[in-house]
Amino acid sequence: MKMNTKRHRPMSDINVVPYIDVMLVLLIIFMVTAPMLMQGVQVDLPKVESDPFPVDKNKEPLIVSIDANGAYYLELGDQERSKTPLDLSQVSDAVQKVLAQNPGIGVLVRGDTHVEYGAIVRLMGVVQDAGAPGVGLITENP
Repeated sequence: MKMNTKRHRPMSDINVVPYIDVMLVLLIIFMVTAPMLMQGVQVDLPKVESDPFPVDKNKEPLIVSIDANGAYYLELGDQERSKTPLDLSQVSDAVQKVLAQNPGIGVLVRGDTHVEYGAIVRLMGVVQDAGAPGVGLITENP
């Protein structure tokens, strides 16, 4: 009498279905929680020392200022380019002209403490759309 002896070979295939299920569950969790993470909370930011914005020493930076009333001004080096307030479209045109004449010039934003955050962000967006590769913020040491 011959015994039926089958040899079982080791299985070399990996069952990935459980891993796909876990991945899909994690994807759904991240998709649901991501919009919740985008909401802000009102906080008082601390005053800290920071590293300076890299500006070419040979070229004076272009400074775009916004005062407490929301008026915009341009300064190039020690001279003020505009004593009269500008609107955002005029700021964009002026920044484009300055960057066309002086490519690679640093652009800095000086914002008043009492200006709303959205106004400064809009200003930074206009400056970047005008062609500035990077925009730095001017702050005071504590």
